Amino acid sequence: MDITTDLVEAFLKCPTKCFLLARGEVETGNAYAAWVRTASDVFRGEGIKRLTAGVEPDRCATGTAEASRSAQWQLALDFVARSENLRCSCHAVERIPSAGRGLAGQFVPIRFVFRNKLHRDDRLLLAFDALVISKAFNRDVALGRIIYGDDQATLDVKTSALMAAVEKLAEEIAALISSQSPPDLVLNRHCVECEFQTRCRQKAIDKDDLSLLGSITAKQRADFNSKGIFTVKQLSFTFRPRRRPKQLKDKREKYHYSLKALAIRERKVHVVGSPEIKIVRTPVYFDVESLPDRGFLLPDWDANQSGRLRHSLQPLG
Repeated sequence: MDITTDLVEAFLKCPTKCFLLARGEVETGNAYAAWVRTASDVFRGEGIKRLTAGVEPDRCATGTAEASRSAQWQLALDFVARSENLRCSCHAVERIPSAGRGLAGQFVPIRFVFRNKLHRDDRLLLAFDALVISKAFNRDVALGRIIYGDDQATLDVKTSALMAAVEKLAEEIAALISSQSPPDLVLNRHCVECEFQTRCRQKAIDKDDLSLLGSITAKQRADFNSKGIFTVKQLSFTFRPRRRPKQLKDKREKYHYSLKALAIRERKVHVVGSPEIKIVRTPVYFDVESLPDRGFLLPDWDANQSGRLRHSLQPLG
């Protein structure tokens, strides 16, 4: 089975999602995932219009077949490359003419990302495009380009520095999709925007899996597993309330996953210790909403000429 761009993107988010896509599992749907897909398609379409506006029509090709028939193409859209079990679907590829006789032209894969902040996954997907193109056409692809955000900002990525990481990634995906058994189901942050959220969460509930605790890490789960603890119910019986030493009275209480498990099992709210709330002045609360990739809004206080305080909300980041 081919390792495609979609499988690589899914694996970077969650191995289980990658496995389900490879098996053709029916998606249960997710409104946010549908919105992201639509936003990505719209941004990509607008970006392609801007790219093609600066290229002569006879130097712009659509699809790999048309590009292979033309020797003069400068920009190829919806470019698909394949080598052995690897197949990438590039948003666009720019061909830079050779610098001299006997030298091959340079291919620059281009990806569009509608978000204003890039993640490492975006760079790895671009590097995967570069890897497949380099293998398919037997030439080095050392540079890629990401066009992203509301301002259509451009970032040049040195894909050659990511080749080792991408090759290792491809090996892990190949081992995963060739296996007959799925990977261990672990809920993570991507679940809320995943098309398989309903399916996976129900299975986690049926198993009473430790990943239901949310913020628990892979290392912490492994530590509990080594002690024979595999479910939330088992973990809930390990909580033992202890009196805190006086020298630790002013220090923050550590987080107890066992207490959270107990709260889930008993469906109760548990409070550690005797918290004291000291309110000296009248508290003011701000309820501020913001888009995740544009930072948060924080109050900015300053004094005007009359000596009164005024405030405004300023973006952070």
